[in-house]
Amino acid sequence: MKSFSSYMIAMEHQDKTVENYLKQILQCSGRKIQRLTRQKGLLLNGKPTFLQKKLKLGDKLQVLISEDAGFGVKPEQGVVEILYEDEYLLVINKPARQLVHPTGQTTSGTLANFLAFELQQRSILSAIRAVHRIDRDTSGCVMFAKDSHSQFILAQQLSARTIKRTYWALVKGVVSPPSGTINAPIGSHPNQPNRRAINEQGEPAVTHYRTLRTFPDASLLELTLETGRTHQVRVHLAHLGYPIIGDGMYGVRVSWMLRQALHAEAISFNHIKKEEELTIHAPLPADFAKAIDYCANHQ
Repeated sequence: MKSFSSYMIAMEHQDKTVENYLKQILQCSGRKIQRLTRQKGLLLNGKPTFLQKKLKLGDKLQVLISEDAGFGVKPEQGVVEILYEDEYLLVINKPARQLVHPTGQTTSGTLANFLAFELQQRSILSAIRAVHRIDRDTSGCVMFAKDSHSQFILAQQLSARTIKRTYWALVKGVVSPPSGTINAPIGSHPNQPNRRAINEQGEPAVTHYRTLRTFPDASLLELTLETGRTHQVRVHLAHLGYPIIGDGMYGVRVSWMLRQALHAEAISFNHIKKEEELTIHAPLPADFAKAIDYCANHQ
């Protein structure tokens, strides 16, 4: 009997095609999508679907789980730092330079691979369901649902903006005004397919920021997201004129911070059963703390 992972379509993902959702949100490779199509491994609201079908809010997309022990990814031993866990979900502290989930040619060494091994060691058989994702070089909080019903509830919270994600970013320049809101739509880059850009035809994107510390030529910002577009914080801060230090794609390369100085510092959500709000914090990584010290003492 075939086994499927289920994904409930949130507001921010409606109007995407099935193919775009698979590529952009689930980060499936073209090869995997072809395999799913051959195996009739895609169902929409319980019925076979096609790749160019547009998704609607509340749709249920089911994706065939491969033979990798029922987890959807191959279990692989590695370090998993669990910040919070209950019977419905986990919040994990992802280190920088690690993918959340296999994508493209990278099929191992991801957070999902390591989490699958962790659950396997506990004799828990569950598809690995990331509720949201952060970039490879961003550190911090990532939430995983333990079952499809919990994933559905958390997807509803994400759509209703009940889930709040807070980031810290170290940026070039003294930000003025020290707090504010960036409201600029984000879409495809006109020339580089792996990048995003401010695009009037893009999807709405809103980021709130406030300054935590200032240095002679840098600022430490706290940011909260209303939307979750790909590369949203990085694109918005570059657009504002204060690019993220260490960000080789949108920001400023430096010798003393070898990845983007962006950290998913906290995530807030409503407990699935108790209806109380929980806030989980991820400790600041050593490289980020050293970068802050550098700005304080060398600029």
